[in-house]
Amino acid sequence: MLFDDTYKTIESTSEGIFRDRGSKFIAYAFPIRSESEVKNLLNGLRNEHSKARHFCWGMRLSPDRSVFKLQDDGEPSGTAGRPILNTILSADLTNIIIVVVRYFGGTLLGVPGLINAYKSAAADVIANSQVINRTVNDVYEVTFDYLVMNDVMRIIKEEQPEIIDQVFDNECKMSLSIRKSNLNQVLGKLEKIDQIKLSYLYTA
Repeated sequence: MLFDDTYKTIESTSEGIFRDRGSKFIAYAFPIRSESEVKNLLNGLRNEHSKARHFCWGMRLSPDRSVFKLQDDGEPSGTAGRPILNTILSADLTNIIIVVVRYFGGTLLGVPGLINAYKSAAADVIANSQVINRTVNDVYEVTFDYLVMNDVMRIIKEEQPEIIDQVFDNECKMSLSIRKSNLNQVLGKLEKIDQIKLSYLYTA
């Protein structure tokens, strides 16, 4: 295998906390699939913590771990989002956002204090999370004639890709999630069937 087709993420939402000189840093980790989810998550936390001063976050997305963003939300540059993101990177997690909600305690912590607080809160929430391994899968739509249904189903039984959805009519359609390392083998077998159409949809 030329590449690693697994990645680490978290199973479900979790919480962590760090306190320093009266300031409270409450960390939330959320498993996410796309950046479009971020706004709703932040709005939900802002509603829940209406008296909090800062909502700082770091996120990393995609199975190849290539997309990341951070937000200091009013804290001095580099003291909040970056330490949160670095904690995610050192745990080698992706498809995750960690938001740290800060309640100011009246004492300024200074730059080293802030970096330590945001890093510690992020580390605590990761320690409280259930880390899981997922495989990198390509999702394909397979379109075929009802007459070759048995041939298609035989290959699915042999190779066991995950069936995401299926419609059986005169023309049949299935969406299959196929592990990347197994892709050439599965597609190779399917392509041998008469009049079958394969279209790549997305990578999950």
